This record gives sequence, C-alpha cells and structure tokens, in this order.
Amino acid sequence: MTPIVAALLAFAGYGLAYRFYAGFLSKRIFALDPDARTPAHELRDDVDYVPTRPAVLFGHHFASITGLAPMLGPAIAVIWGWLPALLWVVLGAVFVGCVHDFAALVISVRNRGMSVGQVAEGLLGPRGRTLFHLIIFFGVSLAMGVFVLVIAKLFASVPDAATGTPGYSTAVLPSALLMVVALVCGYLMVRKGAALGKVIAVGFAIELVGIWLGLRLPTMGLPVEAWPAAESWMGMLLVYGFAASVLPVWVLLQSRDFLNSLLLYLGLGLAYVGFFVLGPEFASPAIVANPEGAPPLLPFVFITIACGAASGFHGLVSSGTTAKQLDKETHAKPIGYGGMLGESLLGLLAVFACTAGFASPELWSEHYSSWTAAQSLTDKIGAFIGGTTSFVTTLGVAEPLARALIAMVVVSFALTTLDSATRLLRFNIEEIGASFRVPGSQNRYVSTTLACASIAFFSFYKVDGNPAGLALWALFGTTNQLLAGLTLTLVTLYLRGKGKPTWPVAIPAVFILISTLSAMAVNLRTFSGDTILVTVGAALLVLGVWLLVEACLALRSAPKA
Repeated sequence: MTPIVAALLAFAGYGLAYRFYAGFLSKRIFALDPDARTPAHELRDDVDYVPTRPAVLFGHHFASITGLAPMLGPAIAVIWGWLPALLWVVLGAVFVGCVHDFAALVISVRNRGMSVGQVAEGLLGPRGRTLFHLIIFFGVSLAMGVFVLVIAKLFASVPDAATGTPGYSTAVLPSALLMVVALVCGYLMVRKGAALGKVIAVGFAIELVGIWLGLRLPTMGLPVEAWPAAESWMGMLLVYGFAASVLPVWVLLQSRDFLNSLLLYLGLGLAYVGFFVLGPEFASPAIVANPEGAPPLLPFVFITIACGAASGFHGLVSSGTTAKQLDKETHAKPIGYGGMLGESLLGLLAVFACTAGFASPELWSEHYSSWTAAQSLTDKIGAFIGGTTSFVTTLGVAEPLARALIAMVVVSFALTTLDSATRLLRFNIEEIGASFRVPGSQNRYVSTTLACASIAFFSFYKVDGNPAGLALWALFGTTNQLLAGLTLTLVTLYLRGKGKPTWPVAIPAVFILISTLSAMAVNLRTFSGDTILVTVGAALLVLGVWLLVEACLALRSAPKA
C-alpha cells in the first residue's frame, strides 16, 4: 500500500465516523438537548465560565488538546513500522479517543462544568474522587514539566548557517508577537464588540508576518552569545503559564487558541497538499516486529501513541475549560468528537512525516536504529519538522520558510497546551482544596502558584543529573492512558445510571485498561534497578487498580435505571 492510498482510506474513515457514529452517540446514547442550559450560562462569571461561539471554542479546544504529544508519540512508535502506528492513530481515534473526549465533555456539562476528577465523587464517592485527583495532578504536572523543557530547548537552539544546523529560535519572535496580538483581539471582540472575521483576519495576517520576521531575526537582533539559555526560557515559560492561568479566559486563551488553530489548519493543509503532490513511498517497513531494545509492540504501541489516538489529558481539557464555555449541548459533537478527529489528522501526518518523509530506507533505519535512539524527544520533534518540511517544499515554498512555519506550528501548540494545562492544574488544586477545606485554596493566584511550582519541579529538579521530568517521562504514557480508561469507566457508570446502552464506552474502557495495566506491569520489570521509576510506577499502578476496583464495586451495586 502506498502512503497516498493509506491517507485516502483514513480520510474516508474520518468522514464516515463523524457522519454516522458521532451522530449515533449524540442522538441515541447521550441525547444532546439544544435547549438545555449549560454551565457557561448558568454559572457565568466572565473569568472561567463564558458562553463562546462554537468556531472560537473549537479553536480553543483543538489547540489545547494538540500540543507536542500527537507529533512525539507517532514519531517514536513508527520504530515498529508504519502500519501499527497508522491503524492505531485512525481506528483508535474513531472508536476510543473521539468517544472519550466527547463523553467527558458531555458529563462535565451536565455536572456544572466540573472536571472528571470532581465528577467521580458523584459516581464513585469521596475516595474515588481523591484517587482521580492524585492521578490527574501527577500526570499533568509531569507532562507540562517536560513540555517546558522541550520548548525551552527549541527556543534556545539558534540556526547555524556554517554547519547547516537548523535552529528553532526563529519561533520566539512570532510566539511573543502572537501573545500581544491575542490580547488585542480578545479586547476588541469582547469589550468593543468588533466582528470576529475582521479582527481574526488582521490578527492572522500579523501572525504570518511574524513568522517571516522570526526567520529574518532568529535572535531578535541579539548577539548569539547573548541569546538566553534553556534554563532562562524555562523560567519565562512558567511566568507565561501563570499569567495565562489567572487571566479571564477571553483575554488571552480564546483568541490565542483560535489564531493558533488557524495556523495549524494552514500548516496541515500545506503539508497534506504537498504530501499528495510529492507522492512519496514509505521509507520504513510496514512492521518491524523486534526493534533493538524496544518493548513488545503489543501493548506498547497503544501507550506510546496517546494524543493522536486516545489521551486521558483530553478529558481534562474537555471537562476543565471547554465545558465551562460550551454555549449549547449540541456543540459537543463538533467540538468534542470533531476536535479529536482534527488531532488524529495531525497524528496521521506525523506517521507519514516519520516514515515517508525520509529520503531513503537507509536514512530511516539509521534514525530508528534502536529504542534508545527513538526516545530522544528533541530528535523526534526534529524528525517531524524535517519530514513535514519536505512535503511543504514540494509546493515551491523555500525550505527555510517552510521549516520556520512548521516549527512555529509545533511551538505554538506546545505553548497553548502549556497555558491551558496550567489552568487545568489550577482547577485540580482548587477542587482538592475544596474537598479537604484547605483555607485559601480557592484563590486563583494561590492555586496557580502551586500549579506552576509543581510544573517547575519536573522541569528544574535533577535526579542523577537529569531533570525529574525526563527521568519520569517513561511513566507519562501509562499514566495518561490509565486516566483515559478510568474516564471511560466513569462514563460507563453515568450511562448505566441513565438506562442508556454502555457498550460504546465500556468496550474502549476495557481495552484501554487491559493494555495500560499490562504495560505498567511490564514496565516495573523493565525499571528494575531504577528506584525512582519503580517506586513511582508501582504507586501509580496501585492507584489505578484501586480506582478500578472502586469503579467495579460502584458498577455492581448501582441499580440500572
């Protein structure tokens, strides 16, 4: 099978799934009501709860769930060949990821916009809620700590014309400019009532000019030796995350995420058009059964590719920020299910970029020579940027400009996930504080400070010379998928209580939990000798099994409506 045929089949699958399966879920399973009063109206405070136009909210949701993961996961998982990665990205999204995101959004909207952790109290009791909150706190803190590390390294890398080394400091100026533009756009649209189309058109044009300026001024006029190091960028990113978390959602997040989504649409569009024009062949084998040093293909392909196929983090976005802005229940279908399809398109592009974007099978084999080589996060981002750039240059776009555009897409979405996730972590801390009646925990400045401190721990604290986030990164995939499986279990309990069919969520829940718990058990054997990984991994496994037992007991005792 050629990459072109594989892409066309995937596109057809996405279209059929949205038309028929998402429609079935909306009407028959969740019975969405266009006249229901959503939390955005009922609890409106113009800080977190704000009724939002579906196009703008889709941009916010799409940008928030995207981040680095749908590029990183496939870029590592193709070590097993292009076929397993492609199948999981497409089928996993349609039957697991999209259902998970959509369902988490719906149950949150029907529970005052609370996170899935807080919703767990009504379905599992206070103990289940606390276990959920602990898993969420660890997973989000760890992921964002690593995101801060990766973005900082990208920002600190300066292009070197003499050696031909690509650098991604070119994304700093457009990223900073985008934040200023987003603030102005938010003010004009909300406070001055300016038309969305005109404001966004001008803002997007400025964003594109910013990418060109970043290419011309890779260090913003500073000498290379004066350019900030990665540690300095990490501090600045944490300050940005703090500001984005405490500001009203319309001031920065909505407009910035919407502008970011337009950039991704452009990048995805150019990359796919270039892909079809180029008509590449796969440089990787369809299946590589036993790559050097790699864990078993099953179940680890389901863990390595999380965002892009199925991700527990998405449920936090759906129930954390998106549910508080949903104008009508019926908007959950295009935003929840449709948003995940959009991310799967990005994951699919990553599969093609890292298998058909290489010039030869020899180069691919060298790049994926072993599992150790495949684990380098910055190298995998480089592989995605390089492969996607090769598609865009087919359209006649100059290589430096194409690389700068794709790098800006990568960085801007990582930043968007960082600011949204800091806000989600703030909500998580506030919910924990409310549960245990901790004084001052409901102050958003206090809770955001604690959120940033936990992220900073995984970015700055060193374990045997390595940042804690990188030392524990091997645990993120299983933590993320564990959260997805548990969220689907919660939705199963919810639907059973409503007397609705549970199979659309129960089957994915069982599948994800079996693959994740078995991977966690294998990891514990692999981690032997590493005290930190074994200790934290074992604690997460205990928490996951404990919460699953709580869910099974609740499912067994709950009467069917």
